[in-house]
Amino acid sequence: MIKSMTGYGGAKGASGKLEISIEVKSVNNRYLDCSVKLPRVFSSCEEPLKSVVQKHISRGKVDVFIIIDSSSADDVEIRLNRPLAEAYLAALREMTEEYGLTGGISAIELSRFPDVLHAEKREADAERLCADITGVLEDALSEFNQMREREGERLSIDISARLEEIEKLTALAEECSPRSAAEYRKKLETRMQEVLQTANIDEARILTEAAIFADRIAINEETVRLRSHIAQLREMLGSVEPVGRKIDFLVQEFNREANTIGSKGNDTEMSRLTVELKSEIEKIREQAQNIE
Repeated sequence: MIKSMTGYGGAKGASGKLEISIEVKSVNNRYLDCSVKLPRVFSSCEEPLKSVVQKHISRGKVDVFIIIDSSSADDVEIRLNRPLAEAYLAALREMTEEYGLTGGISAIELSRFPDVLHAEKREADAERLCADITGVLEDALSEFNQMREREGERLSIDISARLEEIEKLTALAEECSPRSAAEYRKKLETRMQEVLQTANIDEARILTEAAIFADRIAINEETVRLRSHIAQLREMLGSVEPVGRKIDFLVQEFNREANTIGSKGNDTEMSRLTVELKSEIEKIREQAQNIE
């Protein structure tokens, strides 16, 4: 089943008391362009997360948004700067003895001096955190791929309908081509009679001219190749591998055959069929731009 290049997926999880929220969005792009946006403090996880994305996606402009909420975490620790506290305490005792001061020194008073106490966050286990983020990312990518598969199914149904229409138009073009040759022979015979002013004209000459014309407008080779392209495209629509680029190239071959059929056509009916044929091919090309 083919997948669309556009999609969205989201998931939430946790790593200890850190809350993790991830969104994955993508739009069409010729190649894979992945951007992972997460807090700078966790930037060491960026490359491993990109590797996870690459396992699931081969084409598209992909943005991964990661939010890590630490508001519920108890990862703040109060540290005592012992050398600084002892230096302050020694200086206070010296002042007391030197100036004959009374009264003791309390811990609260000592803690008010600059930098005696300071708060810092405990370092998180980076390896464990990356593993937990990866788990949430896998869940988000699973939802993301489900959406892409649903969109891919709609694309496949639409393209299949276009292929059926192309088959019908191809069959009509094949019917039209012999009629064109017969009409040409009839017109040629009438014109020769008008020019020569006689009913006794060279039948062999007419047959030769008609045969040359029929060969020139024959579209058998083009319609055979067109049907082969149709079969190939139907097979691609059932593939589990990314086939967007292959479909792009194949649609170019569709257009090449349609252009040749149009150049060989010499009447309004064949011109009309060619226009409709190219219109259906163009619709497939537009849809193919969305396929991974």
